[in-house]
Amino acid sequence: SSSCTRAVTMTEFWLISAPGEKTCQQTWDQMMAATTRTTNLSTNHKFNIPDLKVGTLMSYSFVDSVVKKVAQYMADVLEDSRDKVQENLLANGVDLVTYITRFQWDMAKYPIKQSLKNISEIISKQVSQIDNDLKSRASAYNNLKGNLQNLERKNAGSLLTRSLADIVKKEDFVLDSEYLITLLVVVQKAAYTDWQKSYEGLAEMVVPRSSHLLFEDHDSGLFSVTRFLKAVDDFKHKPGRTSS
Repeated sequence: SSSCTRAVTMTEFWLISAPGEKTCQQTWDQMMAATTRTTNLSTNHKFNIPDLKVGTLMSYSFVDSVVKKVAQYMADVLEDSRDKVQENLLANGVDLVTYITRFQWDMAKYPIKQSLKNISEIISKQVSQIDNDLKSRASAYNNLKGNLQNLERKNAGSLLTRSLADIVKKEDFVLDSEYLITLLVVVQKAAYTDWQKSYEGLAEMVVPRSSHLLFEDHDSGLFSVTRFLKAVDDFKHKPGRTSS
């Protein structure tokens, strides 16, 4: 028989299967004497694995890759808070160090009366489901993140390119009029005075004193101006101005 131990050096974890003595306790005592009592090489904890049926254990490279993928994606999601990855990576609701140092075999999920092959297949199926769930959630997260970035770009761009939906209100427009329409015009800050002096004469049928500053960013302002519907095209095509 043998006793399995875990030796910890700094943040490194080793799973060790030690040569067996007459009892597992004697093996453990010998390990403790060699690594902790005089040399202080490591801190040890028993890693409790039940007596499993002998068999050939399948490779766990797939499990290893999925675990690393989950950890990496957690780091990607946390972005600027990557220092909090460890506290967010939990196993059965506890941190990884606690889980490893107090490990207990889950008899309900992995009955030890079954062969190692069957237990391995159970684990592989569960890990495959985790992998599929990760892909699904990652896709949903990436879509949401992409949509948010698009909204941020629309709201952070210049007045010539950004969405105006969060800036203007219905009170800023002449609504339900058969003859009048309100246009929006982007004016450089340096041209505010020129705009106020000239907008009424830029084209025919502009409503006097109808222009109002609705919003401004670091270099431009958004003005409203009201005019008659039949003269809209003439006003829009006047040079030196952007309107919508």
